[in-house]
Amino acid sequence: MYWRGRHADDRVAMCGVAKVLSGDTRPDYPQLAKEIDDFLERPGAEFRLYGGMRFDLSRNTEQDWFGFPAWRFVLPRFELHQRGPRTLLCCNLIFPEDLAIQEVILEQAHELIFSTASSSISVPKPISRTDNPGFDGWKSQVGWALDAFDREVLQKVVLARRVDLSFDEQPEPIELLHVLQEATPNCFHFLFESNSSSFIGASPERLFFRRGREVISEAVAGTRPRGETSHDDQAYRASLLASEKDQREHAFVRDRIRNVLTNVCQSVAVDEVATEMRLAQGRHLYSRLSGRLEEGVTDLTLLEHLHPTPAVGGEPTEVALHAIDSLEDFDRGWYAGPIGWIGRDSAEFAVALRCGVLHHHTLSLFSGAGLVKGSEPGSEWLEIEQKITDFTKILGLAVTSPK
Repeated sequence: MYWRGRHADDRVAMCGVAKVLSGDTRPDYPQLAKEIDDFLERPGAEFRLYGGMRFDLSRNTEQDWFGFPAWRFVLPRFELHQRGPRTLLCCNLIFPEDLAIQEVILEQAHELIFSTASSSISVPKPISRTDNPGFDGWKSQVGWALDAFDREVLQKVVLARRVDLSFDEQPEPIELLHVLQEATPNCFHFLFESNSSSFIGASPERLFFRRGREVISEAVAGTRPRGETSHDDQAYRASLLASEKDQREHAFVRDRIRNVLTNVCQSVAVDEVATEMRLAQGRHLYSRLSGRLEEGVTDLTLLEHLHPTPAVGGEPTEVALHAIDSLEDFDRGWYAGPIGWIGRDSAEFAVALRCGVLHHHTLSLFSGAGLVKGSEPGSEWLEIEQKITDFTKILGLAVTSPK
């Protein structure tokens, strides 16, 4: 596993398993919260459990999604922290359980291999690309959504596409992550392995960050690309901030998060005017929300009620999830789900966006677009293309225009 916060000067590479909590169906949130709290309250160093969840835990999960369970949180056996110029190697031990396997743990420690990143890292170029759906199918899906908006069945739905890239030579997941991280500053970077698959991403979007009883969340919705020139870049920025459609799409997300936090916080502060989140390859409308949690509200409470926001699902939520399940011809799995870590006194989760699964010789990329009344198939297709350029640009691929 690997985790780096969006602005944190702390990178964590992890391997091995000291403790794992996982399941193949929707968790019992209160019971899981108690189990996690009981474990984290053990005396000693402050542990962090790293993991994630599926986008839709109510969906039938019997079919395997690249070897990833419905949800999983792991205390790694070994953690390598890099904080600025300092590097710290940690071995997590659980007592009394680990007393019986101390010789095994010592052997594992001796077998650890450390290597510095080579300056000659190169990622192979793919030999083929498959879009699901293609543009004709995408037009049909957007048309269905526009009709649902006209009938006032839906106000917003986020539909996604899956792009499969095939390679002659299997890319190394660590090298792919390294190049992706260099190309995408100011993002959450992550890698989670399961069996022979690696889930890799560079997400700009925080679901929540908690320190003590203080919690911060974000509304991120509405998209424009970066411009090739300073003049073009400013024009895209002005277009985004002035767009009634994008502001409306953004408001659905902000209002939903506001409602959730109001129910679990003593007080809530909200950015009522959206500003710009500027990234290397694009920009979004952004609003910050914060509050002080009521006693008894756990990180699992926040996960259960905050996810999915209308930034990845839609409005109304249940109708949008049903539409996504009916229209998308692939399983989102962990894409667009919460991903991050839980500690004793703090926790942080991102939304798993701008991500892909490397499985043998295929890299499957996932990205979506928020549809509201006034959306147009061609522009929404290009929006998704712009979002996956974090990956395709480092692979030497150009944006694919709708046909």
